[in-house]
Amino acid sequence: MFKLITLMLSALLVSSCVLTKVVTVPMRVGGAVISIIPVVGEGIDEAIDEAADVIDAVPI
Repeated sequence: MFKLITLMLSALLVSSCVLTKVVTVPMRVGGAVISIIPVVGEGIDEAIDEAADVIDAVPI
């Protein structure tokens, strides 16, 4: 059982997608929460989304 779990975790960690999603998902959630602010929320949300897109594009 331990070997199976270790194999599955290592397969996930080898994928760079998992590493970037660990960083960008909280950023995107924070941007969505900030977008509720009436005047400046949308601009901040767009900036956070652009930064998250750049992080997603990093070849790790």
